[in-house]
Amino acid sequence: MELEEQWEKAVESTQVLRSRVLYLAPSKMTWIPYIFLAESLVNAGDTVVRRGKVNMHKPAIILPENMPFFEGFEFEEGLKASDEALRTFFMIRGISFPSMRFKNQTSNVDVFEGSLEKAKAHFRDELEKEEDTQTGLVAGHAEGWQFSIMIYAAMLAAKSADSDIRWFEEKFRKWFA
Repeated sequence: MELEEQWEKAVESTQVLRSRVLYLAPSKMTWIPYIFLAESLVNAGDTVVRRGKVNMHKPAIILPENMPFFEGFEFEEGLKASDEALRTFFMIRGISFPSMRFKNQTSNVDVFEGSLEKAKAHFRDELEKEEDTQTGLVAGHAEGWQFSIMIYAAMLAAKSADSDIRWFEEKFRKWFA
């Protein structure tokens, strides 16, 4: 499947079922743990469960525009696309990600024996029982999972923008007080 098709499929199918509660740290790196669920392409009726975390390195607002760096998303193997091709792909389509370093680390890929809907309920319940406010629960298509995780990370950066601005204002007040 081509990069364009993968992106469109991810945009259509990505669901953030449970988001991280905390804002991203404006002056240091933030690890964003996630559980990604997708219908198995191999075993009909089962769900692929991908656990990992994305490191968003110093997600501050004052950075060069349109210069995101993606590392560990397996674009070379899975989508046959280099980082530069990916940046060009986004730029041509007017899609902009925050200018920061996104580093993905997949820790585990497993199979949940049951439908995607059952997996969604199971992992939502698991996160609630553990009172886990940091791990996001995201569902999407198995091919192009990278885009779904990137969409989730960018959504968190956008959600944190107001908090970042307040942090900068407070910092500037202290500097010039």
